Amino acid sequence: MRRVLMKDIYHHPIVQKYVRRSGMAHAIAVGHYVFDLALEYNVNPDWAVKAGFLHDIGHYDWSDHGGWNYQLYRECDIHPIKGAERAHKLLVRLGEDQVAAKEISHAVLLHTDSVLPKGSYELSHLQKVVHLADERDKEPGDGHHYRSISRHWEERLIHELDLKISSSLSDFA
Repeated sequence: MRRVLMKDIYHHPIVQKYVRRSGMAHAIAVGHYVFDLALEYNVNPDWAVKAGFLHDIGHYDWSDHGGWNYQLYRECDIHPIKGAERAHKLLVRLGEDQVAAKEISHAVLLHTDSVLPKGSYELSHLQKVVHLADERDKEPGDGHHYRSISRHWEERLIHELDLKISSSLSDFA
C-alpha cells in the first residue's frame, strides 16, 4: 500500500518551489525513465520514481552573467546533500514510511558524484537507477534544467506515473 502518491508530492509547495526552480520537466522525465529502470533492476518502482522526481530538489542556481558557471558548480555545489535533506523532510511530513523516506533520500544524495570524495564506492540498485535515469535525460549546457512543459501536461504525466506505479506494485513484492 502506497502512503504517498506522486500527485501529493507534486502539489506540495516545497516541490513547486524547489523542483520547479531546478526543472520540473526534467524531474518528471527522470521519474518516467527511472520507472522503467526500476523494473529492469528489480527495484521498488514507487521508491525509485519518488527519488528520481526529487533528485534535484536541492539545486542552487549557478548562473553567472547569464550562463551556467560549470567551474563554480563543480567546486561548490552541494545540491545532493541539500536535496536529500529536503526530500526526507518532505516525505516524512507527507506521511511516507520512514524506511522508504530514508532510502529515497539516500538515492537523492547519491544520484551524482558531485559531492562525493574521489575514490570508488558501490551504489545500491535504487541509487544506481536514479543516477542512470538522470544521465539519460541530460542535455548539453544543462539545458534539461531549463526545459519546460505546461502545468496541464505536468499533471497528466504525474498522474501517469501514479497509475504505472500502482499497477506495477502488485507484481513487485
